[in-house]
Amino acid sequence: MIKNVIFIFVSLLLISCGKDHVPKPYGELRLEYPAPTYQKFENNCAYTFEYSDFASISDAKKPCWYYINYPKMKAKIFVTYYPIQNDFADHIKEAEKMVYEHTIKASSIDTKSFEYPDKKVYGNFYELKGQSASNLQFYITDSTKHFVTAYLYFNTRPKPDSLAPAVNYIKNDMKHLLDTFEWKK
Repeated sequence: MIKNVIFIFVSLLLISCGKDHVPKPYGELRLEYPAPTYQKFENNCAYTFEYSDFASISDAKKPCWYYINYPKMKAKIFVTYYPIQNDFADHIKEAEKMVYEHTIKASSIDTKSFEYPDKKVYGNFYELKGQSASNLQFYITDSTKHFVTAYLYFNTRPKPDSLAPAVNYIKNDMKHLLDTFEWKK
């Protein structure tokens, strides 16, 4: 009898000794996107630029307004065009108003001015951090005839951590768009 009790006790000791089970943290989805290849966007408007082949372009509500669609990311860049008709300051105010309307949700707004004097391309690039509805925005102008704005929107709730890989990918595409943006003669 004592042998059986000792055997059971030793068996339980051996079986119960093992690794402590610790709950595993939730895994995050790792999103990787293909290296972009760029193509030139030609239109009947006053401007051209290059965009990623990971995206497609469709017409928007007015002439020379476009959506640059990223269907796999559920994202769109909304591009608008306005001819300047003695209302340059109004266009600047409207573009900045669109940025600063997001101050309620944005934790910070980084503004970078850019200029390509040889192409007469000037503007500001805005990066909005936090739970903002639009993460990236910019405006481009030649300051005499043309004014273009662009706003990035996702078709989902703003979740900065989850959207970060897509925002960074599109941010690089938008910077390439700015680098290759040209006014037609």
